[in-house]
Amino acid sequence: MSAANATVVLRLLLMLAYPVLAQLASSYQNGWLAGLAGLDMLVFVYAEPLVRGRLWAWGAVLLALSGICWLAYSKWALLPLLLAPPLFMAMIGWLFARSLLPGQTPLITRIVLALEKVPPEQLEPSLYRYSRGVTLLWASALGVLAVFNLGLAMIAAPRGILLSLGYAPPLTITDAQWSWFANWINYGLIGGVFVVEFAYRKRRFPGRYNSALEFGRKMTSLGPTFWRDLLK
Repeated sequence: MSAANATVVLRLLLMLAYPVLAQLASSYQNGWLAGLAGLDMLVFVYAEPLVRGRLWAWGAVLLALSGICWLAYSKWALLPLLLAPPLFMAMIGWLFARSLLPGQTPLITRIVLALEKVPPEQLEPSLYRYSRGVTLLWASALGVLAVFNLGLAMIAAPRGILLSLGYAPPLTITDAQWSWFANWINYGLIGGVFVVEFAYRKRRFPGRYNSALEFGRKMTSLGPTFWRDLLK
């Protein structure tokens, strides 16, 4: 297996493991499980250099382990888990938003160009307008989710941000309730946006994709190099 494919597999496994670890850590108020979830996030970020055996990446992860061990015993053990969902949503939303700035090609437009295998000047105007609109849709949806997730993290109890800082919020939810939204419902909402947009796209541009499975195969065929460059 190539390093690129191994990185994809590793990141997929880490993505599947993270919400389970985060949910258990929040439900049982367990600092060590929170630490494992934090380690999961760290390895996800450094997956490629770790797979390629880069010493600096292994050194960074090993160094971070000492901080994770300290954090597991502190009252801040769940703080990284609280901040991870809004930061993740904000970061991905910014990738979409920044591609809408003057002089940039909208992110979804770049995907369409790769799927259609045409230069920008040959892309149908209707496809360009639609792909730009979908880029704006994702930037907006992820931005709203980032703000909402941060709000829930602020009012979670007993280890939410405000209570950890000594402030009592007027309204609270349990840490477990926060975790269900942040680690599960979030992605259900994102999946719902994708399903609705895909269904509309099939009606708006009939004949381009016979099914979501066919669309998924076409997206996968673009290869890991394309996706890595797209997110830079």
